[in-house]
Amino acid sequence: MSGIRLYWLDPNQPDGAFPDPSLALEEPNGLLAMGGDLSPQRLLRAYSLGIFPWYNPEESILWWSPDPRTVFETDGVHVSRRFQRILARHDYAVSLDRDFDGVIHQCAALRVHREGTWLGPEMRAAYQRLHQMGHAHSIEVWREHRLIGGLYGIARGRVFFGESMFSTEPDASKIALTWLARQLHAWGYRYLDGQVGSPHLYRMGAIDISRARFLEAIRLPRPERAPPAPWSFDIDAPQSSAHLENTSRDSTSSTS
Repeated sequence: MSGIRLYWLDPNQPDGAFPDPSLALEEPNGLLAMGGDLSPQRLLRAYSLGIFPWYNPEESILWWSPDPRTVFETDGVHVSRRFQRILARHDYAVSLDRDFDGVIHQCAALRVHREGTWLGPEMRAAYQRLHQMGHAHSIEVWREHRLIGGLYGIARGRVFFGESMFSTEPDASKIALTWLARQLHAWGYRYLDGQVGSPHLYRMGAIDISRARFLEAIRLPRPERAPPAPWSFDIDAPQSSAHLENTSRDSTSSTS
């Protein structure tokens, strides 16, 4: 990163201010600051400014706010005819906040196997703390009592920040994203954040918006219809007891 000027965050000041997101670099897109820590105070302050951490374990924490921002409008997830038939089969069940630990464990495990991981123990512990505080949430996809897909993230303002998702069976992560977006839309959320674009996200209906437009949605008050933690569905989503009964809130031992 020769020649790049980054802002340094003092880890001994968890309530320290972030620099304005507009000061983020254009290349690499959105890199804003380094250092600090993953305390709940700092993370919540970061997300309230559209900033998220993304770094490799054993390296300094890096903080990002890309422009443009890749998001799904919560009523804008693309459902092809083929995928609509998959959704309609209901040979699966979905839940909210039933197994946050299992979802984040699987997200980390799959990234290790496929591409290395940024989701190290420190990051997992930080998001688990936010889940316990009611700020981080998960959606799970189940088949025959097995956790086969899911997604987790942070809710701030009218935005749900999707952090990572996994799938151990075809289309399971797409099922999770689609049902989560439908529930978020019903509650009044505007965007499901995808952070940075990819062909896969764009095929599913993701769009790019300006950082300024994204921050406007974060500054809006929390939707009145959004329930307190833990979340649960109040739309007609597949939640058959045949898939959910006897499943544990910590199913990491059964999700390899």
